[in-house]
Amino acid sequence: MNRIAETELILNADGSVYHLNLLPGDIADTIITVGDPERVSQVSQYFDHIELKKSKREFVTHTGTIGGKRITAISTGIGTDNIDIVMNELDALVNIDLQTRLPKAQLQKLNIIRIGTSGAIQADIAIDSLLVSSSAFGMDILMNYYERQLLVPEKELLDNFKAALPNGSNFSPYMASADTLLISRLATHLQQGITITAPGFYAPQGREIRAKATYPELMESIQNFNSDGKRITNLEMETAGIYGMAAVLGHRAISFNVILANRATKTFSKQPDQVMDNYIKQVLNKLEDIL
Repeated sequence: MNRIAETELILNADGSVYHLNLLPGDIADTIITVGDPERVSQVSQYFDHIELKKSKREFVTHTGTIGGKRITAISTGIGTDNIDIVMNELDALVNIDLQTRLPKAQLQKLNIIRIGTSGAIQADIAIDSLLVSSSAFGMDILMNYYERQLLVPEKELLDNFKAALPNGSNFSPYMASADTLLISRLATHLQQGITITAPGFYAPQGREIRAKATYPELMESIQNFNSDGKRITNLEMETAGIYGMAAVLGHRAISFNVILANRATKTFSKQPDQVMDNYIKQVLNKLEDIL
């Protein structure tokens, strides 16, 4: 087995991974990801004890305990380009011997729990509700850089989605699914749907401010998509990347979407901070089943 070169897995002078600034012992097996660096403390305030706080760039990490079990909260920043960094470096912390630069013989599975904000695109999905992504279509190109095999139902769903996109569009979407074990343990009584992960916030999510969108009919195509009763429910910017990277690296992932906006009804939450805080507490309570 070839040693991983210094240019492929870059380490800091103290031996920590380059972007996250973390050492192998700094993270727990269960990791909550949030986009906003300030939201890490919003999560860790409910830890019984915080043993570690580290930060570099937009990546803030707090590790502590809940009920005597270790848990980590980390910010990813916005977008799947950051997800590529976070997922690869988290994996390296548990599955690469950073001294020998060789993969470990016994690989470890992390539980990756995303708690993020999102906008619903179906009128019947209430703002201030919580929705779990059963799967996600990525409109970015991250997973086109990685080798990955889809299950037959996933490939059929992706093919149906590609056929529903506007004629003449040059999108190359991918798809990935939530971990079935995490879904069964954490999301059985929650609303679920297919999430769109967009590579931007404005035109990629069907918004026009001054600049005109190339595909103004994109939102309508997404809202009307239906494949054997499966529909697209919401838009955000990380889930498909998290699911895809978890699949190729052998980890478990689930994405909880706090619905702060509804694009169909053009409504936005009146109390977003309080709603997010309530769902952080709810998800942390659910995590006692897997910690």
